[in-house]
Amino acid sequence: MTAVPQIRPTTGAAHSRIHGVGGYRPVRVVPNSEVLEWIDSSDEWIRTRSGITERRWAGPDESVAEMSVQAAGKAIAQAGITPDQIGAVIVSTVSHFKQTPAVATEISLKLGCPTAPAFDISAACAGFGYGLNLADGMIRGGSAEYVLVIGVERLSDMTDIHDRSTAFIFGDGAGAAVVGPSTTPGIGKVIWGSDATQKDLITQTEAWDTAFAKPDAINGSSDDEARWPFLRMDGQPVFRWAVWEMAKVAQQALDAAGITADQLGAFIPHQANMRITDAMIKALKLPASVPVARDIAETGNTSAASIPLAMERMLQTGEAKSGDLALIIGFGAGLVYAAAVVTLP
Repeated sequence: MTAVPQIRPTTGAAHSRIHGVGGYRPVRVVPNSEVLEWIDSSDEWIRTRSGITERRWAGPDESVAEMSVQAAGKAIAQAGITPDQIGAVIVSTVSHFKQTPAVATEISLKLGCPTAPAFDISAACAGFGYGLNLADGMIRGGSAEYVLVIGVERLSDMTDIHDRSTAFIFGDGAGAAVVGPSTTPGIGKVIWGSDATQKDLITQTEAWDTAFAKPDAINGSSDDEARWPFLRMDGQPVFRWAVWEMAKVAQQALDAAGITADQLGAFIPHQANMRITDAMIKALKLPASVPVARDIAETGNTSAASIPLAMERMLQTGEAKSGDLALIIGFGAGLVYAAAVVTLP
C-alpha cells in the first residue's frame, strides 16, 4: 500500500513583537467650541461626559489610504526595515467606502511592497488587536517575517453633526505597527471575541443600498429624502458593557501573559471615553504609578486607530519607554473586543 505523502511542515519565528509604531493625525483641529455650533450642549458637558476637548478631522487630501501611508512610513522607519521586507499588510477600518479592492492593496503599492498579501478587516475599535493577533500567527506560522498592521478611520465622514449624543465623539487618524520575529515573547495571548447579542448598540443608521435605493429621494424629492448613513450609538448600555465586561477581558489578558497590574509600564485602552478608562483602572486595581493613555482628550475616538496613536504619543512624550510592558484593549461595534499584554517597541 502506497504511503500518503506528508506535507512539509512550515517553520516560523519562536515569538513575535512590535518593532515599530507610527501615527498620523489630520491637520484640522476641531475644538468643542466648533461642535457647539451644531448641537445644544456645553464645553463642560462634553468634557465631563467624554473627556474630549478637541478632535482631528481629515481634509479632502487626507484619505484613508494617505493617512495610512504616513503612519506606516513612520512605523517602518522605527522598525529599521525597508518596505520590501513587509510580508503582509493588514488594514482595519470601517470608513473606507469602496467595497473592493481592499484599501490595503492601495497602501501596499504606495509604500513599495506591492506583492505582499494585503487585505482589510472590519472589527471597529477592536481592529488593531484583531490585526495584531493575525500578525502574530503569521509570523510564528512562517507565512511572513514582518507584518504591517494599520488601524485607520475617517469617522468624520460618518458623524451626524446634529446628533447630540455622538457629534462630539469621533475623530480621524491612522496608527500603524510593524510586527516581526522575536527571540522572546513580545505579544501575549490575545483575548478576543464578541458579544453578538449586543450588535445593535453601535451601528450604521442605514445600509448603503437602502440609503441610496430611492430614486425619487436621490433626485431631490422632499417627501422621501435620501439620508447619508451615519454612526448611531446607544450610549448607556455600551458604557455599562465596556466598564463591567471589558475589565474582565483585560484581567484575562494579564493572567494569560503571567503579568500582574503592578508590573505594567503602561495601560493603553481604546480611547472611547475617559470615564470608561477611569472605571477600568479602578476595576483592575491599577497602581497610580502605571501611566495611562488619555489621547482621547485631543484626538477623540478614532476607533481602530486609537491604540497605536496613543501608543506612539506615550513613547514620544516619555510617559512610556521602549521595552515596557503595556496592556492594550480595544472594544466596539459588534460588540467585539481584543486585549493583550505587549512589549513596547
